[in-house]
Amino acid sequence: VPSTTVLTYCGGLLSFRVNVDQSAFGAMMHFYPTERVALFIDGANLYATAKTLGFDIDYKRLLGLFRQKGQLVRALYYTALAEDQEYSSIRPLIDWLDYNGYTMVTKPTKEFTDSMGRRKVKGNMDIELTVDAMKLAEQLDHIVIFTGDGDFRALVQALQERGKRVSIVSTLQTQPPMVADELRRQADQFVDLADLEQLICRDQGMQRQVPPRQARGARSLGPESEPARFDDDEELDDV
Repeated sequence: VPSTTVLTYCGGLLSFRVNVDQSAFGAMMHFYPTERVALFIDGANLYATAKTLGFDIDYKRLLGLFRQKGQLVRALYYTALAEDQEYSSIRPLIDWLDYNGYTMVTKPTKEFTDSMGRRKVKGNMDIELTVDAMKLAEQLDHIVIFTGDGDFRALVQALQERGKRVSIVSTLQTQPPMVADELRRQADQFVDLADLEQLICRDQGMQRQVPPRQARGARSLGPESEPARFDDDEELDDV
């Protein structure tokens, strides 16, 4: 199979990347060409996983990769927004994804005060992702969920009982692993995000001669922004 070798910065490391398509990815995760596929992306969880692994995701490359593997029906990206801020750092990313093939699912965060008088922010998107996956299941054959959250094990099981194949994308290459063991075991296939780095990481470009430590802190593709993390209750200091 013909391939092209290019010199790139990926994850802040200067490397040779071989442009291969389905042959390399096929060893990591199996798709049938006629499968109807949908991606369900837990935005905060995926961002945290990639950051822990030390690279930034190129969302255009991510979408293109799965378009090669089957009939991609939809790619849904879930994230919570703090709407009371004058400017949200995640807004440029949301706008870019919305105009470039992703379906954005957002909701405002909720702020409350606990019994100890501490301000907290809550913005969990698990319910929205679960409901959408169950609603779309009849139009799909293969469901790919980007998360390591063990709370999704019941969703994976329910989808499998409907005859759907379910794959989980997270990582075991961190200490502790970002994926819950029960979720990984329930899935039909588990794909380690670390194995996809050279296929979906953001190229830093030859013109950016920066040290690896600095490059690994670079922001994500398109807009220079990163998702806010509101998976669990988050404490805020009173001002």
